[in-house]
Amino acid sequence: MSEMGIFRTTVSIENPVRPGELRGLSGVMVDTGSEYTWIPRAVLESIAIEPKRVARFATADGRVLERSVGFANVYAGGTSAPDIVVFADEGDMTLLGARALEGLNLRVDLVSRTLVPAGPVPVASAA
Repeated sequence: MSEMGIFRTTVSIENPVRPGELRGLSGVMVDTGSEYTWIPRAVLESIAIEPKRVARFATADGRVLERSVGFANVYAGGTSAPDIVVFADEGDMTLLGARALEGLNLRVDLVSRTLVPAGPVPVASAA
């Protein structure tokens, strides 16, 4: 995986309706090829995050998976943002996905293999 520029980091997950109760996860793979963040079902259930709908996912080997998704606050790289999280089943990877990185306004620094601030967020100007 090092050839693909993927590395691991630490994240915390929080239920938006129960602020302050965080669950930390170390060794979470940063995967810009994954749209959503995948968190073990047991972790999400431990802080009462509820599934909101079922989504379909295509794997790199062509399989199609169905998993529940819900909403959580994601903490990584010194910042936080709300995001969609996947209820990962046993055997699924734990991933920090591209949507979370964008919401956190972080980018991947492949040289240092860390998450770094992405800089000012673009906005339309009225001028």
